[in-house]
Amino acid sequence: MAAVPVKPEYGPTLGRLLSPRWRAASPLARAVLVAGGVVLVVVLAAAALALLNPTYSRGGRVPFRFDYRGLYRTAPAPGQFVEVQRLRADGRVRDSFAVGPLRLPPYTGELSAELPLYSTGLIEQMSHSYQRFALRGEGKGTVNGVPSYNVYFSARREGQTMYGREVLLLPERRGAREGIAVTMLTVPSSSARSPLEVASTGVLGEALKSLTLG
Repeated sequence: MAAVPVKPEYGPTLGRLLSPRWRAASPLARAVLVAGGVVLVVVLAAAALALLNPTYSRGGRVPFRFDYRGLYRTAPAPGQFVEVQRLRADGRVRDSFAVGPLRLPPYTGELSAELPLYSTGLIEQMSHSYQRFALRGEGKGTVNGVPSYNVYFSARREGQTMYGREVLLLPERRGAREGIAVTMLTVPSSSARSPLEVASTGVLGEALKSLTLG
């Protein structure tokens, strides 16, 4: 392939400067340089991918998706669709974001009135599922414009106190019974000084903000 002509005031090119050294190099040195270039390209590609937001999406009867930058996939608990988490230096969980199915019993009336009733049984179930479970609050909210119901709590996991938030989400249609339950856990920190602040900021907050239903 012919070289692209370069004006004298812009020369010599880097290729011309390095050409004598390349021709004088031994075959081994050339191979090392080529291998080093390949490794550099791989490292740069990996770094670029790390900067992108990893995304989880699921189809089916209640499709949903979310981004989880700063969190990493792990094996979900039985009955859950997915769990992403971040670990502490000692290997214990620092942040956890899990999504599982939600199915309400048949009901009449508005969904906004049914969810508080459903949460009564859910809270009782959670009190048996978690060590030292303590309800800290509950109430209505929204996730990307979709009405939700939140249960805030504290509990013990892996020998440490964690703040938790359970978010119940269903499609906005009358009589909807199938949705998703988002379970978030985090250790007390400046971004979560109480259970009521879970997912208000930080990696859990970013994941929840990106969550879309349908």
